[in-house]
Amino acid sequence: MIASAITIGSGGSAGREGPTALISAGFGAVYAKFLHRSERERRLLVLMGMAAGLSAIFRSPIGTAIFAVEVLYGGMDFESEALIYCLLAAIVAYAVNGRFVGWQPLFRVPENLYSGASTDYAWYVALGIASGVVATILPEVFYRVRDGFAALRIPVWSKPALGGLGLGLLALHFPQILGGGYGWIQEAMNGALALHLLLALLGAKILALALTVSSGGSGGVFGPSLFVGAMLGSAFAGISHHPAGALVIVGMAAVFGGAARVPIATILMVAEMTGGYQLLVPTSLAVLLSFLIQTQLSSFLKYSSLYEAQVAARADSPAHQAEHVQVALRLLEGGKISLPAQVNHLHLAALLRSGVALDLPNGLQLIAGALRAESPWVGTQVRSVSGTVPESKIIAVLRGKSVMEPRGHTLLQPGDRLLIVASSEVRRRVLDAHLAFPPL
Repeated sequence: MIASAITIGSGGSAGREGPTALISAGFGAVYAKFLHRSERERRLLVLMGMAAGLSAIFRSPIGTAIFAVEVLYGGMDFESEALIYCLLAAIVAYAVNGRFVGWQPLFRVPENLYSGASTDYAWYVALGIASGVVATILPEVFYRVRDGFAALRIPVWSKPALGGLGLGLLALHFPQILGGGYGWIQEAMNGALALHLLLALLGAKILALALTVSSGGSGGVFGPSLFVGAMLGSAFAGISHHPAGALVIVGMAAVFGGAARVPIATILMVAEMTGGYQLLVPTSLAVLLSFLIQTQLSSFLKYSSLYEAQVAARADSPAHQAEHVQVALRLLEGGKISLPAQVNHLHLAALLRSGVALDLPNGLQLIAGALRAESPWVGTQVRSVSGTVPESKIIAVLRGKSVMEPRGHTLLQPGDRLLIVASSEVRRRVLDAHLAFPPL
């Protein structure tokens, strides 16, 4: 809390939502610890705390509740079992906060934002496409600057100071980038900024965010991402000679929804923060276009999301990997993979320790091996391996004490134990070069 107050209060180009989420989630974790809650309840309480804190600060109870269950996964998975609890926590926090600060949306938007003319949709489509490109660039710049600061051989405490120096020099030319920038978002929404300034601020804010947070400053990425989207939307308004309010709102949602991989939550959050519910249809169109373009373009880049800790889906989450033991067993025993009668009740752990392939019908074998560290498969997706060796099928990936049902986007790691159905010829020709037998 103190570090964030210093960073943002001194002009750091960062948002309030990251520290707020961390602090409020911390309350959930401390509560769970002192009351000796189960691991499942602890996860729920952490998500409830995050949803409540964000709801209070952004006055967006529905959107932030969905954000808490959507932001964990980079695909379209949700932590669905936590949604009802996050909604309850977010609504209570919104009600309590409203008693002190009122119930008005965070931004003031003009009336009659949206004309509904079909010709306007071309601009929303164009804005969605441009937002997808910007949303691809934003995480790359953010984390590349982080990597640059990490490589510097200077004391770690001096790195935020160096980032602050760079930010200060940039702010000599563009003072609008300091702080969260909500006031300048309002100015962009009112159409009060010139086109050339909007374009300059778009790029400057991305760099300012990276200098502030990637150097070690304590702050969030939500507010600055909205700033970038607002400048992009207002620039489109200047080019198209449309009122700025609608395009600014859509731009904010589209850039953050794509960059953070949270399209559904962002649509609702921005609508609640602005009161622009009449824009739900064009906002949804632009956000989904941005999300689809961002996921495609970022697949070629090192950093694909603003939230690096996101995993692709529930199957990749350490919190849920133990659940997939039963999935692997059902694949073996439920008829999807035919086993001889004498091994119908095979113990999976015993198979993995043995390293002995079991004969299956149709000339196939059930093979367990550990992925060698030098294998080219390390760091690749399961779908890539399946495409390289179409004669085989990976039916389970064991990592540590957990078993995952492999999905196309599951990344393989050194030491992963793979349960594969293949022929003996495929094992000799391909698998022996990649797997260690018996498994490590």
